[in-house]
Amino acid sequence: MDPAAFLLEPLQYGFLTRALLVTLAAAVVASVLSCWLILMGWSLMGDAVSHAVLPGVALAYIVGVPFSIGAFIFGAGAVALIGAVKSTTKLKSDTVIGVVFTALFAVGLAIISRTPSQVDLMHILFGNVLGVTDGELWQVLTLGALTLGIVLFKRRDLTLLAFDRTHAHVIGLNTRFLGALLLGLLALSVVVGLQAVGIILVVAMLITPGATAFLLTRSFDRMVVLAVAITTTAAVSGVYASYYLDISTGASVVLAQALAFTAAYVAAPRTGLLSQFRQRRRQAGSPAGQAV
Repeated sequence: MDPAAFLLEPLQYGFLTRALLVTLAAAVVASVLSCWLILMGWSLMGDAVSHAVLPGVALAYIVGVPFSIGAFIFGAGAVALIGAVKSTTKLKSDTVIGVVFTALFAVGLAIISRTPSQVDLMHILFGNVLGVTDGELWQVLTLGALTLGIVLFKRRDLTLLAFDRTHAHVIGLNTRFLGALLLGLLALSVVVGLQAVGIILVVAMLITPGATAFLLTRSFDRMVVLAVAITTTAAVSGVYASYYLDISTGASVVLAQALAFTAAYVAAPRTGLLSQFRQRRRQAGSPAGQAV
């Protein structure tokens, strides 16, 4: 097939063009947030928020309001609940997160099971990117732009918080507010990603790009740039693969991200398996290694 025809053929369908735009918006927002989540060790929090929004989405469908409203309310509520339980018990964070997000996820499933004709479980869990309307597209683009705008505006403070929370507090930054802001942005990014890949797969979009970039560089600025580049490439290739292979779009995008992570895990310049293997061989062949 002619390369130009290969690239242009899917775009003649309006629904696929909207799917590509929504997926790109969700992927870019999630990839930027994922860098902070990885550095702060908040990957499990991303998992928690993405699952905890299910009852909000289900209730939004039932009452007929935009699902993003319900998702954000329950996402932010889950973060507040986790913080409240953590501060009033001696339980560790991962334990509290596990209890809260599984409980809220179960509530969502219970709501859906009671209203099967009104809520499409598959679309909520796995996304319906090919069914995105123009209104939903603009909603995702607006929320995505809002999230990225806040991140860029507070980038320096959030970066200092990730690297040295104590120093950030000493120089006068409100670390509690910054942490809450980052969690709020996480909830917004989950709302953006839901439309593209659904509740379950949005977790991968919040973790994999940052993890991949972390393997490739130790500079945070380059990490963000690499995460965006990786996830943008994965989004485009995933949408095209879903068209030509006739597979789930969300799953295809996440698989493309997983392939990028695998490549970095194997071939990263300093930390990849191949690099580690070469280093061990050099050490074994050196005089010091032979003496040992």
